[in-house]
Amino acid sequence: MRPEDSARLGGHRSVPHTADLRVEAWGPTREVCLAQAVRGVCDCFLDLAGAVGVGRRDVVVRADTDEDLLVALLEEVVYWIDTQNEAPVEVELTAVRGALRAGLSMADVGALPVTGAAPKAVTLHELTFARGPDGWHCSVTLDV
Repeated sequence: MRPEDSARLGGHRSVPHTADLRVEAWGPTREVCLAQAVRGVCDCFLDLAGAVGVGRRDVVVRADTDEDLLVALLEEVVYWIDTQNEAPVEVELTAVRGALRAGLSMADVGALPVTGAAPKAVTLHELTFARGPDGWHCSVTLDV
């Protein structure tokens, strides 16, 4: 992907972190950045190449701040991974008044190659989520 495409379409990467999972994500809009954060979390423990959603989860996430919205969305993802053994392979996010509507196309974790430890909880340690001159950026740490 060309650098200009990454800025326009968003992206994510994992960052080395002792005994935890750390993800950075970016995008031209808040929603793209959030969707990239979700994808980054799932990419850290699953090989999603060719993964196909077999079900859909529609949720509304509410929060007072953008940082809290990031945490709430990722906590929702961790919940589905932990309780239903499902992970989102596609994420559609729509801003609604005081909330975020998420449409998650879910895949069965058991049907995907596992590449690392699954996240267990979102932490507030060094959490960032803000708009900058190049778009939105976030950084989040999860316990594994």
